[in-house]
Amino acid sequence: MTALLLLHLVGAVLAPVLVRWAGRQAFLLLALVPAVSFGWILAQLATVTGGGTVEETTPWVPALDLTVTLRMDGLSLALAALVTGVGALVLLYCARYFEADDEGLGRFAGTLTAFAGSMLGLVLADDLLLLYVFWELTTVFSYLLIGGAGTKLAARRAASQALILTTAGGLAMLVGLLMLGETSGSYLLSEVVADPGSGPLLVAGTVLVLVGAITKSAMVPFHFWLPAAMEAPTPVSAYLHAAAMVKAGIYLVARLAPGLADVPGWRPIVLGLGLATMLVGGYRSLRQNDLKLLLAFGTVSQLGFLMVLVGGGSRELAAAGIAMTLAHGLFKSTLFLTVGVIDHATGVRDLRRLSGLGRRLPSLAVISSLAAASMAGLPPLLGFVGKEAAFTALWEGGLPDRTAAGVELTGLILGSVLTAAYTARFLWGAFARKPGLAPTEPADLVHPPTPLFLAAPAVLALAGLLAGPASPLLEPLVAGYADTLPLLAPEAEKLALWHGFQPALLMSAFTVAGGAALFAARDPVFRAQRRLAVGASADEGYWNTVQALDRLAVLVTGTTQRGSLPAYLGTILVVVLALPGSVLLFRAPWPGEWRAWDTPIQALVGAVVLIAAALALRIRQRLSAVLVVGVTGYGLAVLFALQGAPDLALTQFLVETLTLVVFVLVLRKLPKDITERHRPRERAARGVVAVAVGALMACVGAVALAVRTATPVSVDHPQQAYEFGGGQNVVNVTLVDIRAWDTLGEISLVVVAATGVASLVFLRRRTGAVDRIDPVQLARQERNSRRAPRGQWLAASAALAPERRSVILEVITRILFHTILVFSLFMLFSGHNEPGGGFAGGLVAGLALVLRYLAGGRYELGEAAPVDPGLLLGVGLLFAGGTGIGGLLLGADVLQTAILETTLPVLGDVKLVTSLFFDMGVYLIVVGLVLDILRSLGAELDRQVDEDDPIDAAPGEVIIR
Repeated sequence: MTALLLLHLVGAVLAPVLVRWAGRQAFLLLALVPAVSFGWILAQLATVTGGGTVEETTPWVPALDLTVTLRMDGLSLALAALVTGVGALVLLYCARYFEADDEGLGRFAGTLTAFAGSMLGLVLADDLLLLYVFWELTTVFSYLLIGGAGTKLAARRAASQALILTTAGGLAMLVGLLMLGETSGSYLLSEVVADPGSGPLLVAGTVLVLVGAITKSAMVPFHFWLPAAMEAPTPVSAYLHAAAMVKAGIYLVARLAPGLADVPGWRPIVLGLGLATMLVGGYRSLRQNDLKLLLAFGTVSQLGFLMVLVGGGSRELAAAGIAMTLAHGLFKSTLFLTVGVIDHATGVRDLRRLSGLGRRLPSLAVISSLAAASMAGLPPLLGFVGKEAAFTALWEGGLPDRTAAGVELTGLILGSVLTAAYTARFLWGAFARKPGLAPTEPADLVHPPTPLFLAAPAVLALAGLLAGPASPLLEPLVAGYADTLPLLAPEAEKLALWHGFQPALLMSAFTVAGGAALFAARDPVFRAQRRLAVGASADEGYWNTVQALDRLAVLVTGTTQRGSLPAYLGTILVVVLALPGSVLLFRAPWPGEWRAWDTPIQALVGAVVLIAAALALRIRQRLSAVLVVGVTGYGLAVLFALQGAPDLALTQFLVETLTLVVFVLVLRKLPKDITERHRPRERAARGVVAVAVGALMACVGAVALAVRTATPVSVDHPQQAYEFGGGQNVVNVTLVDIRAWDTLGEISLVVVAATGVASLVFLRRRTGAVDRIDPVQLARQERNSRRAPRGQWLAASAALAPERRSVILEVITRILFHTILVFSLFMLFSGHNEPGGGFAGGLVAGLALVLRYLAGGRYELGEAAPVDPGLLLGVGLLFAGGTGIGGLLLGADVLQTAILETTLPVLGDVKLVTSLFFDMGVYLIVVGLVLDILRSLGAELDRQVDEDDPIDAAPGEVIIR
């Protein structure tokens, strides 16, 4: 099962390349990914129907007891088969639905494949936290699929709406899952269901999990995001909103029902919202003229039906629920795909503009009729089998409360009448000949459907037709899950197409007849709906709430964020003094002995730092103030070195140097002097706060060191660094092995920060920021210079104005640049055993680029590093993250160092640790960050000044080109 998930991951990564290579035909190759998964899942059918389960456990983070635990039983097999089977056919359908020149086709293909893998992981996950990860992945991928290329406002709004609602529900669900894990004593889903525990925490956790399920499966009052999501391409609607994503909530309720159905609040929420959703969705579908919207509201209605069945908590309702879930996935995905064919062929989805299409596309009409018959519950389709099983279960008491069973049965019958009515409306609107409307002629077909285009809906419709008579073959699969719930009826009824003349058959006949009558009176019904229309709607309520939150945010921001940095810092520091300071003053155990310093040199360095800090308050020139502040940073580095921490000292020196460079680049856009003056009272107040916070932090450090009782974890690091990490530099091995997860998170933040810096500065795309000087431009620059051209020590230094050039700096740069780069590589490769590493080496290489820029300007920087910083950042992050997979392939844990030792000719014994590649990724990220800063705060600002960009215009000044 893990291999299947990795197969989807590989397919998603390669999808853009395949689309670029083969165009839309790449979907045929990508369809093999879920098809292979579908075949493997069917191969496990004998094991699962025989009462067994298929389980896999892969260690992930052993120290935290995190594992990738996958488990397949009857329920997960049924959903996994639906997800992979429909997924393969939808990808096959995409090969003819899209055109080769459609924008963002490669990204769409990769995202759809990744979504299929995420949904498969969701139904196979047996770990609560792993299930949540896959749950949120489906949310993110659905957001990307609904939004499409981002060119349509309606699609972006629908995507953001779905993302906000399902993410909010997902966060509530996460809290609920943690509560369930704590009450049951296990985070395995199977063990939680077997023994969920008891108490108020269980009730609260159950309700929160249900919040996630009802938002994901579009229950009332959160149902409106699903019709809005119809802005997505039809394959997305057919897959996500019929067979896959919306089934996630149904699956979760079905999975938890055997253990939690009797928890207080479960049945009122599930049964009440499910029934309301079925009726509201069916009623709204009768008002729709867009075929996709009609099916969308019909999907909402059917999801409510399914929620009632799988959440009822009885054996008979569960069996009907699984059968109906499979039937719904087949017929609703078929109908969405047929709408895509209609839209593709005619360019129209409005049923008021379609006429006589059934005669022009008879094959499509037959396919749609089969799927629609299953949706309406007509024999011999699988939908009829599932609906009859549901009616029989409730008629015979499928709920503990017979009154509740009667109410639910009445509601489901009414909902089924609405289902039959909007089914007839769909077939009539799509294919019937309408009086007063010219029939669709062959010339009106923009793209007549090809056999491959019709293959996917045809297979799905045929599967629904064959599954009805063959429903007894589904009984072992369905019973494997249904038998985990209590039987409330006198006896369990098997799935079958014909049970003889019984009340459920009469109910089915009534729903079909009632739906036909409702359709026949469609005009009066439509007029009545218009008269009874309610002014408010859930969708409008959502947008009103969002706008109210926006206004509140503006009000709060305008009130609190007044643009005063001293006010912000003062507020933060005063709160620190008031809260942690009070606790420290009155409750902290103070050390019994104080030691000012270990050596007098530390006192001397401390005095220098204090003097520099005091001077920084008095100096009025910005550059001088920054340099004096830098002394405090260098003083801290000296203290690190005196304390026996060469790695920290080296890093502090490099970071402080680079920080000074960044300050200098920024100061170019600020006045030379600090002109702001404060009154003595303000200066005194700020001084008191500053001294108090400094004293507080000193006391916090002293108390933290004095009250330690447990042995620090770092005591074992020197031994672990060599035994596990294969290195003698404890600091470096800690970063790339022992605490590699922390480092991976930190470098990810570095990438985000670099992207933020660029987005705040660049007026153009960042990829266009590499300034390479043209030789013709260089010659013209030298001819136009008033002075004789100097010797060209650097490639592009002549592009600078003569008064900005320094021969000494150019010569030094020419001599030292490559030496510094070689030294940075030395630090990278020696950092595992000596001071250095990827971070320090990257900073040294970055300082080499700084030197090149300062000596030759932005064109010289372009000559020194003709590469996009974003590429370096991305490759570095990929390198570092890929190391985790590499360790896994070599038999180690994720991001754990694997040591390779061998003997080579000439070189002798060679020892290679895989964490070196992680360090190489860190090196590339740091170099990319420095290059991004130089391009943003250096080269880009230079370009804006040179080109007289409007961003530098004074207020009211107009730049004339």
